[in-house]
Amino acid sequence: MTESQIDVSQDELEHLQELRERYAAERDRRIRPDGAVQYRTARGEYGYYARDPYTERTHREPREDHVDVLVIGAGFGGLLVGAELRDAGIASIRLMDEAGDVGGTWYWNRYPGIHCDIESYVYMPLLEETGYMPTRRYAPGEEIRQHAVRIARHYDLFRDFLGHTRATGLTWDESASDWIVETDRGDRFRARHVITSSGTLTQPKLPGIPGIEAFRGHTFHTSRWDYAYTGGTADGGLDRLADKRVAVVGTGATGLQVIPNLAESARQLLVFQRTPSTVDVRDNRDTDREWAAALQPGWQRERMDNFLSVLAGETVEGSLVDDGWTATHTLQRAIISGAVSDELPEAERSLHDELVDAVTMDRIRNRVDEIVSDPTVAATLKPWYRYMCKRPGFSDLYLQAFNQPNVRLIDTADTHGITALTENSIVVGDDEYEVDCIIFATGFDVGVSGVMSGTLPVIGRDGRSLLEAWAYGPRTLHGFATNGFPNLFQLGPTQNANSVNFVHILQEQAVHIAAMIARAEQQGARRIEPTAEAEDEWCRTVFETARDTSDFQAQCTPGYYNGEGTRSIAGFTYSPGPVAFHRLLREWRAGDMADVLVLTDDDESLRAGIRAEVSA
Repeated sequence: MTESQIDVSQDELEHLQELRERYAAERDRRIRPDGAVQYRTARGEYGYYARDPYTERTHREPREDHVDVLVIGAGFGGLLVGAELRDAGIASIRLMDEAGDVGGTWYWNRYPGIHCDIESYVYMPLLEETGYMPTRRYAPGEEIRQHAVRIARHYDLFRDFLGHTRATGLTWDESASDWIVETDRGDRFRARHVITSSGTLTQPKLPGIPGIEAFRGHTFHTSRWDYAYTGGTADGGLDRLADKRVAVVGTGATGLQVIPNLAESARQLLVFQRTPSTVDVRDNRDTDREWAAALQPGWQRERMDNFLSVLAGETVEGSLVDDGWTATHTLQRAIISGAVSDELPEAERSLHDELVDAVTMDRIRNRVDEIVSDPTVAATLKPWYRYMCKRPGFSDLYLQAFNQPNVRLIDTADTHGITALTENSIVVGDDEYEVDCIIFATGFDVGVSGVMSGTLPVIGRDGRSLLEAWAYGPRTLHGFATNGFPNLFQLGPTQNANSVNFVHILQEQAVHIAAMIARAEQQGARRIEPTAEAEDEWCRTVFETARDTSDFQAQCTPGYYNGEGTRSIAGFTYSPGPVAFHRLLREWRAGDMADVLVLTDDDESLRAGIRAEVSA
């Protein structure tokens, strides 16, 4: 594309200006001075919101043994790294999680209507390896959870699994070259390698509503669904709500899925919305068995790579996955890493993207009018912001629910959310709404893992904590390991790559970590630890390639992407994108890994001398 190909009419420019003004006004309606502090974590006096309602905690004796590898977190990240380590010949692997079973976010989230929002053929990992084919294009949550169990069984990861166990301390023992691991179950065991994969879609957060403790009705968070109260299953049929006035707080990705089921079952459903989600076509359907039977070996890897490449803006012959994500891949560059065309100057490219964004959002808003019969309700359900300000939503049931006579939408934008709770009511401004039950669909402490929050203290060499080492921002090699913290690895987006299909990202991370551990075992390495020079070089690379998205996010409606309007998420990922990053990792693994392997006494002496010079 050349500059002359951008043909913008005066009407289009005027429409853009109108949208900018409307977006700013709608953003200002929702901005709160307390930002992310408006939420409460489900700990302490609110810890009961985070209790496990699915698996009973049983007594066991504390562990005081030794394992080769400890994996903290049994979601897909932990399962994938465990699978890769098994394939690499590592026998002593301990999997540990606060939940009572494997599955991570799919263990906790079992609410009615739950499905993945990424095509299951590329989202659910290791399908060919485990011999499974999803039943639907976008699989239901229970099917995904069962697939996590299938992976654990296939790779014998239940052999040493500690459920209902939270790590409370990791301390490096230099003399033994081991990590001392402490937990809330009284464990004090040792691990040669520790891998943290404690995702951030498991710990529920609650709105800090005055009077929340005064409400005498029933309350729970969607990630700890109370079927004993509602009846039914994840497929619906919530028969015990037939005489109940039910409130749902939150209309994000979870709200889009759970509200249609509640609308079918509750006597009255009140939906409290601060910011509407985008709701595009879902078009879910059963898996075509003839299509599945014709697939050739290697089909899933090909499909996953193709989907990742399309979303990352890479050149491909064609898209194998035709859905709402692939249709909007250029808009995802607003906050998600990937290739950016240099055929246009930055200003022209930005204008082009904004025009495409406007067309997309106009179509989504028009869809609301086409489905919702009440014009006032339809107007309240329309999203007024740029496409990637919030995670895009998809549903063929959500908007339709507001045509039911028992469903009422309450807009809380002008009051910056719910004002207060009383013993039996929700207060919004001057209005009170009596309810029997409040269901919080308010999301999670996104980006707040135990390591980052300090609830899992990590003490490395010379008594230095990881939080101290990261006082001025994360410092890693490739996002996985940090100098001064040998044999410690993390999975996640920090100084790494990202994509909407994060399970694919986790799978590549698992391959990389397992390869480092396997190489260390093969070569008899004393430990795995990046040199300070390699760490410095990677930090510079991340900084120099970082794409500044702060202006875009500052213009967005408040949400977890922009810290409720207080910050930007830019600067901590590898901006060229996942395809480029995975290529970089493959090339690095093809080398000698000298940046991380400490093999001999000479290696150890050299690094000790460097540390002494730095200290001096």
